[in-house]
Amino acid sequence: MFPKPFYKHLLPALLAGLLLRLFLIWRFPFYSGDTPYYEELARNWLYHGVYGFYSHGQLLPSDARMPGYPAFLAIIYFWAGPGRKAVMLVQAFVDLGTGVLAAGIAARLAASMSEASRGRVAAAALWLAALCPFAANYAAVPLTEVLAIFFTTLAIFIFLSPAFLRIDLVQSESDFRRAARSWLLGGLVIGLGTLVRPETPLLLVAVFLVLVLRYYRSESRRKLVLTILSIVAGLLLPLAPWAARNAVSLGRVQFLAPRYAETYGDVLPTGFYAWTKTWMYRFRDAYLFTWKLPSQQIELKDLPAYATDSPEERAQVASLLDRYNRIPGMTRALDLDFAKLACERSRRHPIRTYLWIPIERAAAMWFTPRITLLPYSGRLWPPAESWRGNPIDFEVTLGFALLNILYLGLAIASAWLWRGNPGILLIVTFILIRTTFLTQLQTCEPRYVLVCFPALLAVGGQLFAGRREQLEHL
Repeated sequence: MFPKPFYKHLLPALLAGLLLRLFLIWRFPFYSGDTPYYEELARNWLYHGVYGFYSHGQLLPSDARMPGYPAFLAIIYFWAGPGRKAVMLVQAFVDLGTGVLAAGIAARLAASMSEASRGRVAAAALWLAALCPFAANYAAVPLTEVLAIFFTTLAIFIFLSPAFLRIDLVQSESDFRRAARSWLLGGLVIGLGTLVRPETPLLLVAVFLVLVLRYYRSESRRKLVLTILSIVAGLLLPLAPWAARNAVSLGRVQFLAPRYAETYGDVLPTGFYAWTKTWMYRFRDAYLFTWKLPSQQIELKDLPAYATDSPEERAQVASLLDRYNRIPGMTRALDLDFAKLACERSRRHPIRTYLWIPIERAAAMWFTPRITLLPYSGRLWPPAESWRGNPIDFEVTLGFALLNILYLGLAIASAWLWRGNPGILLIVTFILIRTTFLTQLQTCEPRYVLVCFPALLAVGGQLFAGRREQLEHL
C-alpha cells in the first residue's frame, strides 16, 4: 500500500505521536458536558442490558444518542472496568491509526507521482497527523471525536481507490465483483461512522456529487447507479439493527438520533435557536446563551452589540430575557416570541442572516486556536493587553492559532496546485458540504470540523512531493 521510502518514517512518527497523546492524557485530561451521558448509556447497556437513562428511578430506553460511542465505551469497560484513563489510552491508539490512514490518503492522492515522491508525501502526511495537537487533544477526553474522525478518514481512504475514482475502468466480471465489494465496504464504514456521529453521511453527499458530475453523461451511467446502490446498501447494514431496536423499544423507526439529542416529547426552544442564528457566530456565546437553557440565568450584559439593530430591539430582547429569567425557563409562548423576533431580523436583513452569519460561523470554526480542551483563555485581542495580562496564555494561544493557519495554508496551496486531481476534488467538496451544514446548527463548535483534518493534512502533504511533480502542475 505504501511506497518503500515511507516505512522508515512509520515507527518514529507513531512513537512521537504516542508520546504527544500520552502527555496530553497525563497533563490535560478533560471531561465534557456530554461525557456523562455517553458513560451512563454505556454502563446501563453493559450492566443492565438497557440502552437508556434513569428517569424517576426507572431505567428507560432512549434514542437521544447514537449507540456507536457508548458501545465503544462498553467494550472497554468490559475488559478494563469503567475508568476514563483506559478509554483515553485506547483512543490514543485509535487516533494513531487515523494518522496512518491519512498517510494512505496522501499516497493515493499521489498515485501518478514517482515512488520517491509518493513516499515523501505519505511520510509528510503521517508526521503532520501524528503531531497535530488539535486531534490528539481529543484522545484525552471521552467524546465521539476520535472515533468519528477515524471512520470518516477510513471511508475517504476507501473512496479514493480506483474502484471509486475510475468506475469507467471496471470492465471484466472479476473487476466488477472486486469493485462491488469496495463500494459496499465504503458504505458500511460510513454506516458505522453514522452510529457514532449522525452527520457522517455528509461524506456520501460529496461522493455522490463527484461521481454524478464525472459519469452521468458517459457510458458508465449503469455502473454509476450500481455504485450508488451498493454504497447505500452498505450504509443501511449497520443502521438497520438500530432502527429495528427503536421500532421495538420506542415504537418508531428511527435511523438517526434526534437533531437536538432530545427525549421524545420534549418541548424544544427552536424559536430561541432561530433568533441566535441571526447573530451568533462565536463559540463562546454558546456558553453564555444556548447552553444556559433551560434553567440557567441569561444576562443581558452578555449580549453583544451586533445582536440587536436598534435601542428598541435591545429593549425588546431585554424584556424577553427578563421573562425567561423570572419563570425561570423557556415556555412555548416565550419561544414563539423569540421566533417572531428571528423572523423580523431575517426579513430586515436576509443577506446578513443567510449569507454573512454562516460565513462568519465558518471562519470562526476554521480559524481558531483550538485550545478548548486546554487551560488557556484563547484571548488574543487586543494583543498588548492580552500579553501583559498573561504572557504564557497569549503565547500558547498565538502559537496554536498560527499552527492552525499553517495547516490550512498547506492544504489550500496544495489543493490549488493539484486542483485537477479527482481525489482532492472529493476532499474539498466534502469539506465545503460539511462546513455549510455545520453553520446551520444551533451552535458553532470548532471541534466538528476536526473530522476533516486528517484528509486536509493528507492534501497538504502533497506539497512535499518532488520538485519535478510540482513544476508539472504550475
